[in-house]
Parts: sequence; C-alpha cells; structure tokens
Amino acid sequence: MQLSDRKNQILCMAIEEYIKDCSPITSGLVKEKAKLDCSTATLRNELNALEAMGYLKQLHTSGGRIPTVQGYRYYVENLLSSTVASNKELEEVKNVISSRTNSLTEIVSSIAKIVSHATNYPTVVVMDGIENLVLDEFKIIPLLDQKVMVLIGTRSGYISQTMDLSASAEECLDASNYLTKNFKGETVGFMIENIDQLEEGMQNEIHAFENVVNTLICGLKKLNQKRLIDIRREGSAKLLEHKDIESAKKILNVLDDEEKLASIMDVKGQEIEVELAKEDDDCSIMKAPITVNGNKLASIGVIGPQRMDYASIASALKVVVDSLKDLKGE
Repeated sequence: MQLSDRKNQILCMAIEEYIKDCSPITSGLVKEKAKLDCSTATLRNELNALEAMGYLKQLHTSGGRIPTVQGYRYYVENLLSSTVASNKELEEVKNVISSRTNSLTEIVSSIAKIVSHATNYPTVVVMDGIENLVLDEFKIIPLLDQKVMVLIGTRSGYISQTMDLSASAEECLDASNYLTKNFKGETVGFMIENIDQLEEGMQNEIHAFENVVNTLICGLKKLNQKRLIDIRREGSAKLLEHKDIESAKKILNVLDDEEKLASIMDVKGQEIEVELAKEDDDCSIMKAPITVNGNKLASIGVIGPQRMDYASIASALKVVVDSLKDLKGE
C-alpha cells in the first residue's frame, strides 16, 4: 500500500526510534523527532490511521504504539530500494575479493567477518556453489605420510584440499598438467560430469596417473555435495542489548543448528532478501547471494531479533552485492 509522504515519514521515523531504544511510539515523540509542521492532534490522527492500516499496534489502550510485522516489512522494502553501500566497507570487501592469494573459503570467511564487524550482529555464510567455479589450473603436490596437497585455481580464488594418496612427484605433475590442459576455462561441475568420458578415450595417456585423477574427482564430488557453513559470532553480544534474553537465546540456538541455518540461508534471487520474525521473540534474517560471473557460489546472511538495525545491515550487504557485480573473475 502506498503511503502519503507524511505517513511514510512518520512510520519510518517511528520504526527507527523503536529499533534504537525500544521506546513505544507516541505523538509527542513523533512531534519531537520528525520536525513536521503540524499539530500533535494531527500526528495522533496519523498514528491512528497507521494503526488501522496494520503498520502499528498498541500494547495498552493508553500507551504508545510499536511496529507490526507489516510495518517492519514496509520499512525494509523501502529501505532496500534506497540503500547505498558504505565506501569504507566497499573497499575492504573489494580488496578481499580481488586477492587471488587467498583460498575461496578464506575469501568468503573474510567477507562475513567484515559484515559482522560492520553490523555488530552474527553473520553466516553457506557455501554451496562449488560446481559453478571456473577452473584455471591444478597443482598437485606430494606430501609425507602418503598424502597429496591439491590446489585448484579458479577465477574466484583457489580451493585447497589434502587427500590420502600415495603418488610420486612425476605422477602429480602429469595429473596437474592433464587436468589443466583439458579443463581450463570449464566449471568444476563440467569436469565432474565429463571426466569419465574423457578418461575412456585417453587410457594410454593417463594410465600412469589415473589413480591421482580419480582420487581428486572423488574429493571434489564430496566437497560439492557438502554445504560449507561459516559462522561469525563477533556480533553476538549485540543481541543482549535488545532487552530480550529469550529472543537472544533463540537466535543463538539457531546459530548452533547447521541444518536450520542451511534452510533459512537459501537465497532465491540476485539481490538482498529479508525474512522477518513473525513474533517479538523470533529471529529475522537479511541475506544476499555471493555471486561471481552470474553464478551463485554462496549465501551470506545477518541474523538478529525482529527489532534489529535493518539500515546498517542492508548497507553492509549492499557492499557485498555491489562489489561482486563489478568482479569479472578474470
């Protein structure tokens, strides 16, 4: 529903004040904060109208009003349409993303840490798009104790794995060259799907290092099926500032439930999304995709109470979305 400019200003200001200090909204508070050129009686009528429209509710007959879920949703939707990324965090995220010396998991974890510090709320990353990574090179290095170190260079960073395998330096080098030659520029998913067919036609060439290739593919398949979850808890203390211990406990419990996190972290589109808590003691989540070259690699989300600071969270996530739009992965 489209609100008049005055109603829009009153509602957004009222919600921001409630988020700040949990004080119910009164006509006197609106008069003081909104600086509108109208009487207290007019403001009272506007608050009554916003309540009748479902954006505010009164806990007590003589008390002030607080936002409803519908009110929060109106506020967040308007916020997301006008949010501008912070330049400071934008540069931090761009520096992290542009670094090809970090592993992909380190890059994603660093982005989550920046967002958590910027918002002071717990931040979660679920990485589930390994198959979309575009390959550049392979380096397979023999280690002691019958293990090999695998470094898979992609246009978004590298993947590192240690695998149980006994192989000579020559076998590892041959396997590295073979995989780079045949799959550079292709995605991990393409390689997994087509490696068997390629091997069938090149048995003589790869016979000496076939075991290395097969072990690597098996490891990638397992990695691709696993949803890697990184939780940055730096902002957890912020939850206790909201004067609602039960809400904080519920959010902390969600952070300990990886299955629940993977479910709520699913992002459908290419922009920031929000799922609002239905009740005061439930948790809200604002989330965004981590996308490179149009391929979704992960989801990042900030979890907090219904009354969390949506403005600072939207700004921080906007940084991630905008930074990744500029990344070509070359």
